[in-house]
Amino acid sequence: MAELLDKAKNFVADKVANMKKPEASITDVDLTHVGRDGIQYNAKVSVTNPYSAPIPICEISYTLKSAGRVIASGKVPDPGSLKASDSTMLDVAVKVPHSVLVSLIKDISADWDIDYELEVGLTVDLPLFGDLTIPLSQKGEIKLPTFKDFF
Repeated sequence: MAELLDKAKNFVADKVANMKKPEASITDVDLTHVGRDGIQYNAKVSVTNPYSAPIPICEISYTLKSAGRVIASGKVPDPGSLKASDSTMLDVAVKVPHSVLVSLIKDISADWDIDYELEVGLTVDLPLFGDLTIPLSQKGEIKLPTFKDFF
């Protein structure tokens, strides 16, 4: 009887391990707003749902780093659902206070951009797996606006 149970466990484990899972990628990071309270960037995350049913997204967490320091972090609670058998584009708003930008003045003054690393955790609720977090990471540089961008 124990041998039969082991075979059943192995069969189920093998099937679950080979099931398709949602895939995601960060496609773009852009400056969207400059205000008195800080600067807001928008990260676009493309997520492909291989299932024929929509998948609810529990939350999106993000951490924006520059020069090895965290300059912004947060969560987007209940951002909606992934479309069934399709790709969904998600917008993640990242707010950076001006006080943090002042501490990055050395990096900014060299080339008027911020070298960054954006880490995003997309948590979805899969019926057989439970909550599954898809980790994403992207490095790049964000160009800061100049006076001529405003006039």
